[in-house]
This record gives sequence, C-alpha cells and structure tokens, in this order.
Amino acid sequence: MVKKRLIAPVIAALLCGCGTGDKTTESHTVTDNSPWPKLEPALAKDPEIEKRIAAQLAKMTLEEKVGQLIQAEIKYATPEDVKNYHLGSILNGGGTYPNNDKFAKPEDWLALAEAYHRASMDTSDGGVAIPVLWGSDAVHGHNNVIGATLFPHNIGLGATRDPQLIRRIGEATAREVAVTGIDWTFAPTVAVVRDDRWGRTFESYSEDPKIVREYARAMVEGIQGEKSSAEFLGGEKLISATKHFIGDGGTDRGMDRGDTPASEEELAEIHAAGYIAALEAGVQTVMASFNSWKGVRLHGHKYLLTDVLKGRLGFDGFVVGDWNGHRFVEGCTLESCPQAINAGLDMFMVPSDWKALYENTLAQAKSGEIPTSRIDDAVTRILRVKMRAGLFERNKPLAGATGILGSPEHRAIAREAVRKSLVLLKNNGQLLPLNPKQKILVAGDGADNIAKQSGGWTISWQGTGNSQADFPGATSIYAGIKTAVESAGGEAVLSVDGEFSVDTFTDAERPDVAVVVFGEDPYAEWHGDITSLEYQFGTKTDLALLKKLKAQGIPVVSIFISGRPLWVNKELNASDAFVAAWLPGSEGAGVADVILTDADGKIRHDFTGKLSFSWPLLVDQTPLNLGDDDYDPLFAYGYGLTYSDKVEIASDLTEQGESYAEGRLEDAWMMVWRPRAPWNLVLLDEGSAPIEVEGNVAESSDGNIRVSAIDMRNQEDARLVQWAGLRPGGVALRAGKPQDMSRYLESGGTLSLKLRLDEEPRGEVRASVGCGDDCTGGLSLRESLRQLQTQEWTEMSIDLQCFAKQGVDFSRIESSLLLESDEALSLALADIKYVPGGADSATLRCDG
Repeated sequence: MVKKRLIAPVIAALLCGCGTGDKTTESHTVTDNSPWPKLEPALAKDPEIEKRIAAQLAKMTLEEKVGQLIQAEIKYATPEDVKNYHLGSILNGGGTYPNNDKFAKPEDWLALAEAYHRASMDTSDGGVAIPVLWGSDAVHGHNNVIGATLFPHNIGLGATRDPQLIRRIGEATAREVAVTGIDWTFAPTVAVVRDDRWGRTFESYSEDPKIVREYARAMVEGIQGEKSSAEFLGGEKLISATKHFIGDGGTDRGMDRGDTPASEEELAEIHAAGYIAALEAGVQTVMASFNSWKGVRLHGHKYLLTDVLKGRLGFDGFVVGDWNGHRFVEGCTLESCPQAINAGLDMFMVPSDWKALYENTLAQAKSGEIPTSRIDDAVTRILRVKMRAGLFERNKPLAGATGILGSPEHRAIAREAVRKSLVLLKNNGQLLPLNPKQKILVAGDGADNIAKQSGGWTISWQGTGNSQADFPGATSIYAGIKTAVESAGGEAVLSVDGEFSVDTFTDAERPDVAVVVFGEDPYAEWHGDITSLEYQFGTKTDLALLKKLKAQGIPVVSIFISGRPLWVNKELNASDAFVAAWLPGSEGAGVADVILTDADGKIRHDFTGKLSFSWPLLVDQTPLNLGDDDYDPLFAYGYGLTYSDKVEIASDLTEQGESYAEGRLEDAWMMVWRPRAPWNLVLLDEGSAPIEVEGNVAESSDGNIRVSAIDMRNQEDARLVQWAGLRPGGVALRAGKPQDMSRYLESGGTLSLKLRLDEEPRGEVRASVGCGDDCTGGLSLRESLRQLQTQEWTEMSIDLQCFAKQGVDFSRIESSLLLESDEALSLALADIKYVPGGADSATLRCDG
C-alpha cells in the first residue's frame, strides 16, 4: 500500500532511541515566510510584577540564581537541601510518595509540601526567600495519590468530542491536586501521534491536530483558569506544563525518545497545534521533549526553544526539561550540560544527580560558558511564573480540605467521561443494549481489574504492581455491571476464564450473553513501544476465550481496553458486539451506563463516542492517519455507531498477518526496556513451575533466582538477574506459540544483547535457543564473560548458526533466548534482539 508518509525513514540506529547525531546547532532562521505563526504574549506583563522580579534578581547571588535552575526529586532532596541550595523546584516522579509510602494520605503530601515551602522561604542564612515550586504528573487526575478520582486517559477523552467536559476535568484535577499543596501539573500532553506503535499514544487526544488544538486550550483553561478571569492561577488552580515540545508524537516507527524527521512545515502545522492553543490560553510552562528533530535533541535545540517558542510564539514563561533529558544532548552528561541552558532550557529536571549538575552549572556560569544574561533570563522567567501564580503569598485555600479528593462530584464527571468516550465499533444484530434482567456472564482479566482499566501513570509510573485495594471508592467494569443488573432483577456472574456450570445461574444451564473485558496491560512511556499493531501478537489467549464462548452459542460482547487502536480483526470476527473502551480510569460503572438498558428496557445512555484515531484494517498499516494517500482503514477517523445505526460488520475480516512472517526484514526486538510481544520474560528454577516476570521484581520461592528492573540509559530499561547458586536455573524469553524466525537465520543474523557482568562467573553459564521439547541448541558463555570488564555495559552478538547447527528449527522458536547458570552470578541484560545480517562480525561465531 503506497501512502503519503508524514514521517520519513531514518537509519535503524534510532531503535536505541539515541537520535542520529544529536547535534546542538543547526542552521535555521525565523523569517517572515516562516511556517510558525507570529504570536504576541498571551498575558501583558504586569509592571508591578516585573519591578518585583528586577528587585529580587538584584539581591540574588549567582549561587541562588543557579539553584533556581534545578528541579530535584523528593526522594533525593530534603527540605534542608531546598534551603541550602535555593532549589527552584522539586517533583515527585511516578511511583514516588512522601516518606516512600504508597499509602501516604493527603495530609502527608501536604505536610511535605509545607516543609519544602518553609525551607525555601527560610532566610536565616542571609539568602533571599523564593518559594519552591512542586510539580507532579497529574495526567488523568491526581493519579499518584490513593483515593483520587482517575479520569479516562487522553485517548478516551479525544473520542468524547466535548471540550467543555475536558475543561471540567482540568478544573476537577486542579482542585484535587490543590488539596495536597502541590502547585504544578505536568499536563496536558498535546502530542499529535503519527504512529500508534508509540508507547505514549494513550496520552494523546487524537491524530487530528484540530482536536488536539481545541482540547489543549480547554485543558489549560481548566487547570489554570481563563487568562482574563479573576480565577486565573488562583488558589484553586494550578500551573500547567504543556508537553513535550515538540514533535514527540512524530518519531520514526513510533519509537519513544527517537528522531522526528518531519519537515518544518509539518512540525509547525501538525505538531505545534496544541502548543499554539495552550500559549494563547496563557500556559505558563512548557516541557522540552526527549526526542530530536532531524538529529538535534530538543533539550539543546536553540532554534526551536529560543527563536521559535520564546521568540516567534511569544512565550514568556519558562521551559522545564524532562527527566534527565539534557543528558542526551551532544556533548552533555547527566552532571554537565551548559548547551541546554544556552539553547533556551530554563530549568533542569535532574531527579537524583542534581548536586553535581548544580556545581558544574555554577562553575560554567562563573566562567562565562553560560552567559550571565542567559542565567538572568532563565531566573526572570521562573520568578515571573511564581509571582503570577501567587506562590510568594502562598494562597492555598484548598490545602488540607476534606471532601474534595475523590469526591462524588468529581467521580460523576469521570463517569460521564467514561460514557462519552466509549466507541461502538460493531453491534451485529443490534445485540446492544443488553436487557439487565438477563443472565449475564462477565469474563476476561479486565472485568474486575481497576488497575488494568486505569493504565499507566496510575499510582506507580507504569501502572503496575497495584491491586483492587489500592483504589478505594473506585468501581471496576464488572462491579458496575453487577450493580445495574441485580438492581433490575437479573444475574451477573464473574468468571475470568469464561467457565461456568449448570449451577452458575439460577434456573439456567448457560448465560444469555457474555460480556468479555480484555485488552492491554498497563504501561508508560517507552515501555509501551511495540513492534506490531497486532493485539496479543504470539499468544491470543483472549481470542481463545472469545471463540470458546461463541462455540457454545453464547452471544459475545467485547469490551476492549487499550491505549491505542490495535489490529484486532480476529477478535472482532469472534465478537457479536465490540466496544473500544480505551483506559476508562476509576469509574468503570460508566460502561454499564451505556451497554445496559434500565429495568424497563429503555436506553439509559446511547453511544456518542467517535474515533479520534483511525483503526487499522491490516496488521502492518502504520502510520495510518487521516489525509494519507490511499487512506484505507478498517474504521475511519470519526467512526462510531449509535443504537439507531443498523450496521452489520462482516465477521470474516482478514486474519492474515504475522509480524515476524511478513513485511520488511528489520531488527526483531524481544526485550527493549521490557519484553515485547510475543515474548515474555520467564524465571525458570529447577523443580518449580515457571514464573512470569510481570512487574519490576520477581524471584523464586527461596530466592535462588531474582529478576529486578534497573537503569541503564533510562528508567528501568534493563533487568538484573541474580543467581544465588542454590541450584541451576535460568531466565528465558518465551512466546505463547512458536514464532517463525527463519528469515533471521537465512539472512546471516545474530542474537544481539547488551549485558553487564557484576562479578566473574564461578560456574557454567549457558545461552540457548529452543523450539520445543528435544529441540534446543546452546553454547557456553563462561569464557567470553570472563574476558569482560566487570561493572561495564558491553554489547554481545551470537551467530544464529551456533544454534541452528545443533538442530534448532528457527521456523518454530518458542524460546528466543535462555540464559542459565549453575552457580552464583549477577548479570544485567538489556536490548535483546535478533538482527538480520552481521554474522561475520559477531562476538561469538560458529564457523566450520
């Protein structure tokens, strides 16, 4: 299929997320013919505030000024640090809580916020008093705090087509955050996604810049207040950080933190749509993006940060970095990056290593490497935002208030948002709405799973490791159905695996209908990047459940939870009705409000949601965006049935397409940041059942083998495997069904991985590839590992022929890599893949 590609291809090295050179300068000039609109600052400068800024700046030492450029994480900076270093800001990252307590109460959050504020205003050392600014990722409600209202993620909100609802969600979120004394939310994300394989697709409202523009304005006004109103940045409002500037949704192949090679016209007309609206609404901060544009990292892109954003677009607030994002700028390290400040970054987000960065930035300011004028400009912008927001006066009327966090009023808004976000894709025979007086079987692992329906950025960063008990006041999709059905006199029974017996329902041998809730497990950022749009690529356990129910003659309603459109032709064929529910958040009862009638058979709420992303017809149909040449989706942008539509969707949609069996021969990623479908990381300990590694930590019952997430380049982008040596054991990347990897063997391919040896191996260490019982080939790594420098990351590649010559059939691989040790060992792993070609230069070859 020939398509107009808005994103041109770039070199395969981008798969590492490193860009294509990361230069810090490029010849661009804003001219009268520039594609960027000429904007005036949204707010007229207040002469009184500007006078206060000048007076404050004149009193500040260079040390105090540099302190304002630093944002540290609460896990790594105490109130005393805020006082001593005059830190401009703190943040809590996803999964960080006061006192490291996941169940910290709102008053615990407030107490810590007050402690930081008092420290920042302490002048006992003779310094100036400048209030510290606390930022938090409140991206779908105050999602770090137990008991908060969780709204649908942005992809669901995009389907509502209701800007006023978006504004109300912004207002409710601001109120809940204000209760805990926090000043600033890193929201909204206004990316315009071009490739749905991107792991942050669910944070985008739409592939259509028009919707993103409209929603960005509404959300910023909800969070900050309307710029012309008395409530603007008042005590019940927050400061918004619109993110990530710019082009984060346009990276090649949807790789998070990769390169966006769009033209400048596309950058301005598509990717800037949300920023222009946010700036016009008076947004006070903008977060720089991890990605690069044509090889130049945004954190060091002077043309885009200074000439375009602050010049052409008239932005007079400040630019904050993303989590250690400056480290990827060419010539920079985590501890030193004058290039970013000189390019226009005003505040580093440097969670843990902030002291070294502070000292180096101070030295660079003293030497003139960072000009005094640039330091003063950055501090001026930071002070302007703090004064506009009233931080010096500490006007916090909602701080500590009860009855606001998770209030019935806010939950009602969230439930309304769930109803309006649902998109009905298929309703053959007008199966929906269901009569609640029926006997309804509710199945699927998403049915009674609030963590799954809430997705990433929920309590923890990835949204993983949460249980039902972590969501007081919330309602699962099943609970909502059960309440509505039983109140109407029907029966609703939960059976995750779809099993039932003659005793399951009263006076019935089987259910009248099955509602199956299934979909993607939670993820965030690059951990959600995928190589294939196929849902459950390589496993298909949910498809088996649907087929099992259909084979018994039971009508099937599928409720699909996902952070993006996925290729689900097989699941659609096995369903009579199919609803895209996205990531609805804490108010799962909103689903029942729409799919069930009332007790009298009347429709309670019709479907109103419309796709804000195009839905693929073919497995390799990405990028797929409205306006492409030869635009041929399964469900077009704007599609969405209502109960008055008598549309039949054929149940013979093409089911052809296996990502490893068709298409271009590219690197086959099996673990990058975390395992990629169809592969799962499995712990294999002799004498016990395999343990699938689902979260950040897994271990055998007696600790013989332990797997934990660690950082290599980025957060949790590697896995540390530790063998205690009690008995032999290993870890494997396994697929749910055999995968055809023969073309990698035929191309002269290699198994490539990055590893870090923490100690010299004491015993045998072996790497194997398996294709079922009595079909395994392996080789010893012991001597190769002994030649490595410990504590340093190394890339290793193994000629696939090493395994094939031992009889491994690459047309049916079940275990793409098995690492075993029979003694104590500590080994870190990352970036595991099959790479076509390259056997001649492999680290381990098997010639002859």
